[in-house]
Amino acid sequence: MKKFMMNLDYFFKEAGRIIRLNSLSNIFTFLGTVLVLFLLASVVTGWSIASRLVTMLEEEAEISAFYHEDVNENGVLGLVDSIDKLDGVISVRLVNEAEAYNRMEQILANDAGVLELFEENPFKAYIEIRINPGMIDSIVEKVEGFKEIEFVRDNRGVLESINSIINGIHVVGYLVIVAVGITTVIIISHMIRQGIYNNRDQIKTLHLLGASRMFIGFPFVCVGLLITVGAGLIATFIMSLVIHQGYIAIGGTIPFIPLPPEGSLVLGVTTVLISVSLILGMVGSLFGLSSVRQV
Repeated sequence: MKKFMMNLDYFFKEAGRIIRLNSLSNIFTFLGTVLVLFLLASVVTGWSIASRLVTMLEEEAEISAFYHEDVNENGVLGLVDSIDKLDGVISVRLVNEAEAYNRMEQILANDAGVLELFEENPFKAYIEIRINPGMIDSIVEKVEGFKEIEFVRDNRGVLESINSIINGIHVVGYLVIVAVGITTVIIISHMIRQGIYNNRDQIKTLHLLGASRMFIGFPFVCVGLLITVGAGLIATFIMSLVIHQGYIAIGGTIPFIPLPPEGSLVLGVTTVLISVSLILGMVGSLFGLSSVRQV
């Protein structure tokens, strides 16, 4: 280990020489890696924002349970407590007739005058149940199983749409991450192979002098890491500017969108991007180093 640390200066100087030897190709590799990692940063940013939005939609996902009119007040309160204990139920509250009437007034807005045609309040009290949309079927079945419940309005179409959004975000995110990973590994691996080919005479000389494979190959690993980490830093910087400008634009025009805190979002994107850059740089370099055996 001590010997390795003593050679670090040589490794990085050699990495710089390898980069300069084929500078034009390495510049294009660097720019391509920046673009690929910027795409990843965009997906991570969109994923974070969409996940926050979906989480808020999940918290608002609800079903309405209407109970028989002959159930007394104590029976209704006991029913509320029983439903609240069901797995997948987030919260339960009782909506009385007056609140149901007021809600409909707000929904109808300018057309709320039609409610005045009724001599009595036409709306019944009901139990509002906020749920995990992924467990809608089991929850509805259990709620309908209570003898006090007359029927359940499950808003199934809306809740299934929320589930579709969640699944779609996850699938697209995973596909892009896999695509970015494969693309970056291929780019770095090809660049390392090209660098090894361009330095084949020096590699043969070092091999004849008794240098180990690690001593010969580590400068190429440094090249891969320098390019991917450098590209990751540039992509992070550009994404940070985009996020900042986006927050200014959205905050001034549509302030009600539930965005995560800007600092938290930038930190999360930076952490993911630098971590991925290190991993992909190492993996790509190791794949490319398989050419050393051939040399």
